[in-house]
Amino acid sequence: MLKNAPCESSQLGFFDLMTQLDSTHELLALANTFNWQRLESAFLPLYSHRGRGAKPIRLMTGLLILKQLYNLSDEAVVEQWRMNPYFQAFCGEKSFQTELPCDSSQLSVFRKRIGEEGVALIFAQSVALHGQAAEDKIVLVDTTVQEKNITYPTDSKLAIKIINKLNKLAKAHGIQQRRTFVKEVKELRLACRHFRQPKARSKARKALKRLRTIAGILLRELERQLPANVLEDLAAQFALYQRVLTQTPKDKDKIYSLHEPDVYCVGKGKDHKAYEYGRKASVVSTLESKIIIGVVSHDEHIHDSKTLKPALEHAQQHRKSAIEMAVVDRGYRGAQQYVETTVLLPKPPLKRDSAYIQQKKRRLCQQRAGIEPIIGHLKQDFRLSRCRLKGSLGDRINLLMAACAWNLRKWLVAFFFSEFQSAFLSIFVVLSFNPVTMRCDIQYIAVCFTPIETLS
Repeated sequence: MLKNAPCESSQLGFFDLMTQLDSTHELLALANTFNWQRLESAFLPLYSHRGRGAKPIRLMTGLLILKQLYNLSDEAVVEQWRMNPYFQAFCGEKSFQTELPCDSSQLSVFRKRIGEEGVALIFAQSVALHGQAAEDKIVLVDTTVQEKNITYPTDSKLAIKIINKLNKLAKAHGIQQRRTFVKEVKELRLACRHFRQPKARSKARKALKRLRTIAGILLRELERQLPANVLEDLAAQFALYQRVLTQTPKDKDKIYSLHEPDVYCVGKGKDHKAYEYGRKASVVSTLESKIIIGVVSHDEHIHDSKTLKPALEHAQQHRKSAIEMAVVDRGYRGAQQYVETTVLLPKPPLKRDSAYIQQKKRRLCQQRAGIEPIIGHLKQDFRLSRCRLKGSLGDRINLLMAACAWNLRKWLVAFFFSEFQSAFLSIFVVLSFNPVTMRCDIQYIAVCFTPIETLS
């Protein structure tokens, strides 16, 4: 059940937010342009008609956007909302509030409520703000890795975590264990630290084997003593532990994290980071305006050439015209067989191509590098470098919201320069020779810019 919307009475007087704030602020302009009614009508069926009243849809949606736009955590964005009147006006408040808008955990509940479809609708709104700028016939496509918020995976870390979880589980159910191996595990942890040193490698290998043996002992002991109904509830968890303890370095689909078992390893050939643990993500942007029109998070580790089709399909959903050409790098070699769109990647020119066509293709391949800084900004400024949301759904939501924040930032920058161009004068300096003083005088000529059309 939803609570009533903020009061819109004209008797607020001095405490009315909009009368005290700068009406030309970019956040207020974005709030007036954004189609909140469409989001509210789409999310309203997701609420029940009974129970305690939920927070307004615009408030929760605005908090999600502000969180990603300003690179804040759930806890930080609600604190900033209380201190920043522009944040409150963006979320639809009519008067300044001194209390927190909601508990930070309610943002997680709202994300689960709207799901991937709801976040995709917010992303579609961010693309629609740019109008014809998102209709370029040529797009740039690239993949990156959205790392998960997990520790660097090692076999010893996983074994020690399993031991600690099993001991905690036994204590919670009141099972008297023969041994907990706590003291021995501390010694084995130290022995595993210098696995890369040749002299200590044999000792570290034996310590790892012993850790796995201890975890197996504790696991079998719990399977013998726990009640049948509890074992049934813990069957999937115990199966995961058993899979971790028996996996080898050469196995496929290995487990790298206990709380994020779907994470896989991606090697991009980077000098500073040989391997990344997360999910591969595809990003599609327009050639000229650099608007992100499509993103896809891939649940499986597949070749880049096979990621192009779902990426272009998602991008096509936010366009009216068809995509004519996708410019990619050499990692997409062989992608043409999976898509109908023309795929251009760097390769030797064809003999039938004229000099003009060769130069045009070369120029497009050079412009393809323009998507690299976009991915860099997504990671550095919009929380794509490390996903802190749970599971594959969290990866998809975080990727969509990061792309949405990029598009909104592009809109805010365009709006700022539009206002700047409308309000300020450009001063040109002209030198003229004065025959009386026999010197060159400086003349300042002010010429007003022609204001560009404000984005709507």
